[in-house]
Formats: sequence, C-alpha cells, structure tokens
Amino acid sequence: MRKEGYQVGRYAVRKMMRRLRLKVTQRQAYKVTTQRKHSDAVADNLLNMNFNPSAANQIWAGDVTYLKTGEGWMYLAVVMDLYSRRIVGWHIDKRMTTDLISKALMKAYNLRQPARGLVFHSDRGSQYTSKQFGKQLSSYGIRASMGDVGACWDNAVVERFFGSLKHDWIFKVAQPTREFMKQDVTAYMKYYNLERLHSANGDLSPVEFENSQLKVSSLA
Repeated sequence: MRKEGYQVGRYAVRKMMRRLRLKVTQRQAYKVTTQRKHSDAVADNLLNMNFNPSAANQIWAGDVTYLKTGEGWMYLAVVMDLYSRRIVGWHIDKRMTTDLISKALMKAYNLRQPARGLVFHSDRGSQYTSKQFGKQLSSYGIRASMGDVGACWDNAVVERFFGSLKHDWIFKVAQPTREFMKQDVTAYMKYYNLERLHSANGDLSPVEFENSQLKVSSLA
C-alpha cells in the first residue's frame, strides 16, 4: 500500500483487518531432515546468524523442502543470496539426492559467476555433507558453512522463504501432478524475485533492491 502512495501504519492495518474480519494464522513448522553419514565432513558455522552481508555474492544459503502433489512428493532445493534475499539458483525433482542440490548450486554459480571465497551455508543433511557436493564447492572456490545441530534459526531466512512459497502460493491451489507443481514453483520464483516486496530490502523486491544498489554504486 505504501508503494501505491498510501500512508499506512501498523494500527491502520489492524483497524482495516478488524473491519474486514481478517485474522492472522500462525504457520506450523514442518521439516524432515536427512542424517549425514558419519564418514562425511561437517564444516564450521561461518555464518553465525549473520543474515545481512554488505554486498551481493558474499553469503549464499541453501536448503531443501518437501512439496506434496497428487502423484507423490517433489523436492525443491534453493540457493539464496542473503544480501538481497534473491533466489539465484533452484532445482526441483521427484528424488532427493545430492544431484538435486548440486544442480541448484550449478545454476546459481552460472548465473552469478561469484569471486572465490563466497560462503555457502546449509544444514548438516547428508546431501550437503557428501563428498560429491564438497568437491563441487571446492571447484567453484566456495567455502562451506553448516549450522549447528538442533539450531532451528541457523537458516531462518531460507525457512521463511519456504513458508511463503507454501502458505502464500502452493497451498492455495490443488497440485494434481508433479508437472503442475514444477510450473507453479517456476511462476512463484519469478514473482518472488521480481515483484514480492521484502521488508529487509526496504520494501523492494530482491531484483529491485539489487538494481537500486547498482545505481547507487554507479553514482558514488
């Protein structure tokens, strides 16, 4: 509403919600994790809940979520640039394997071409601790970072993204087939990156925020 020129605050929104009989419902957290193999390596927590890097391509975060269709489960892996909250890489498949997260990271790397030294943060799931994924990170010059066991806030920004995807989009329509889910997720990714306003970006979408910072840099 502010972007459209309306002057509104918290109390005005509450008043309008009461008038329209709208209520906020709390999301129920649901996450199934995979256990790493004891032979796989665990990286130090380099993020340490620093969710606001000072520039793009400094810290990326990744995670996997489950999406239910009428034909069975789908698994979505994403890579987010924490600077703008932009999803820079993602991949969806009917199997949750290391290839799932590897393809998401490959897409992010090909899109952004980051300098060596970027930090990639994840949980300690078996896909992220695998030797295959560790080699991929090393080949890209990316440093691995992993959250502590049982620390639900270590990847909170990506978790909130998954919550928005499901509750604001996926759950609002029936998902009869895996192909329908793929198309719906693709539509949300476009909407999220280009249009969805984000409070951490000063009420700009991730792409708008990055473009605004580029303009500021060019004028400096």
